Amino acid sequence: MDKGTDKASVTIGGRDYVIVPRDEYNRLTGLAKVAALPPFPAPDADGNYPAKEYMAASLSRKIVKGRVEAGLTQRALAEQAGITFEHLNRLESGRITPTLATMMKIEGALKRASAANARRTKRRRRNTL
Repeated sequence: MDKGTDKASVTIGGRDYVIVPRDEYNRLTGLAKVAALPPFPAPDADGNYPAKEYMAASLSRKIVKGRVEAGLTQRALAEQAGITFEHLNRLESGRITPTLATMMKIEGALKRASAANARRTKRRRRNTL
């Protein structure tokens, strides 16, 4: 392992590889999936965007990014937020717009997950020094 980091480098068959912990790998692959975010709606002839559809896409993108950064699956976030998996899936796909109450539940779950991840990372770094 590289001193002070959670990765190691190896060379196999003349190719360099980086080894990272599973949770970091999962986080990185999740971030790659963020590229498949719901698209924003196209503007009308006057250049205006439909407000409701734009808001749904914007909120769904924020939910997906937050979930991936927190290292949660849709099922885990839904469970921690106290909503159904199906409801979260519809929110993340931009098919529905969340209520304020639902957004507060999701935000709370994401904050708790991020705090837990930060504590785990801090402990892991202390243990590797």
